[in-house]
Amino acid sequence: MAAAPRILGIDPGLHVAGYAVLAGPARGPELLEAGVIRSAGTTMPERLLSLYRGVGEVIAQFQPQVMAVEELYAHYDHPRTAILMGHARGVFLLAAAAAGLETAAYAATEVKKLIAGHGRATKEQMQLVIQREFHLATPPDPPDVADAIAVALCHWHRQGQAEGSPLLDD
Repeated sequence: MAAAPRILGIDPGLHVAGYAVLAGPARGPELLEAGVIRSAGTTMPERLLSLYRGVGEVIAQFQPQVMAVEELYAHYDHPRTAILMGHARGVFLLAAAAAGLETAAYAATEVKKLIAGHGRATKEQMQLVIQREFHLATPPDPPDVADAIAVALCHWHRQGQAEGSPLLDD
């Protein structure tokens, strides 16, 4: 029997990025690992390099087949924030390409709607939904971890729909 495909979910951040690895058997996804990758250094290049190395370690350890990344949302009043976050997101996409991984991107509202039932779910609501979904003793903390799990789970559901399997039917 072939191993279940692995999905690496990323909630990109410049200082703290959430990650999660799911194994996606048809009977239901299994959470293999979740945590944060923290950037180190004082300059932008040092921070980006540490993010690249951190996600590279996760990829090397878990050998995912796909990386699902949350798309960036930026309010037009804060374009600098969007640019800085884009640097971090670019590093994760580069790491995926360097490792030969497929990539998928999902808007935060799409992830929230699919996982929590509405596109404006709060960070706390997402943490509680993920805790319940994976039978965790406590909600994932920080919220970046729950967001990474959610984006990986969103991809698992979307991939199942694309392949015609009844993943959303309970």
